[in-house]
Amino acid sequence: MISAQDVAVTVDGTPILHGVSLDIVPGEMLALVGPNGAGKSTLLAALSGDAPVSGGAVTIDGRPIGSLKHLELAQQRSVLTQENQVSFPFTVREVVEMGRAPWARTAFSSDDEVAVAEALEATDTLHLLGRHYTQLSGGEKARVSLARVLAQRTPIVFLDEPTAALDLSHQEDVMRTAAALARSGRAVVVVVHDLSLAGAYADRVAVIAGGRLDSVGAASDVLTSERIERIYGLEVEIVHRDGRPVVLPIR
Repeated sequence: MISAQDVAVTVDGTPILHGVSLDIVPGEMLALVGPNGAGKSTLLAALSGDAPVSGGAVTIDGRPIGSLKHLELAQQRSVLTQENQVSFPFTVREVVEMGRAPWARTAFSSDDEVAVAEALEATDTLHLLGRHYTQLSGGEKARVSLARVLAQRTPIVFLDEPTAALDLSHQEDVMRTAAALARSGRAVVVVVHDLSLAGAYADRVAVIAGGRLDSVGAASDVLTSERIERIYGLEVEIVHRDGRPVVLPIR
């Protein structure tokens, strides 16, 4: 559905991404991993159409992503960014309902109530319904922001560090939800720092290092001790559980 060919991104004169080629396909969760500053969030922004490319091209169903009008793009993909700030004291319900905005005055607007209810349940935020977003904790805000994205019901979902600020249980819930979206036929791209989470849930893992695509493939093929030690500069042990890699730093 989305294809990046030799994508380069320059920000304020500084090259951030260099010649990245990657396909995003339906029915799959792709995890973007790599050290801080590697370019993961920049790549996600380029793939979602939120950041202009300085070289190469990003296409969606064969069309340049920059050629899509804002509303059309919003109906094709939803994006959870790291900075989900709401300055006004909207209630949780109102924030989640914002995810339905692209479908206003369309036949799909009849799904609004069900979409919002399902998103609240999937993110364990039903009990927050009447509270104001500005009064929530960081973890609660993250889950409500995810609910807004889920309520948008797009075929492509981009999640930038959705497990940040979440406790262990909710981290697992978020990744299970993302995996379920992929199994339902959607294309899901998630930026995650926890390599074991990526290994446990992603269908493919793309390792970004120094603004370049170092490797992409099945988690068990990509998350090797040699590669992780080379990229992160940290000695690790890889333990496999049910065929999935668990990354353990050697302390």
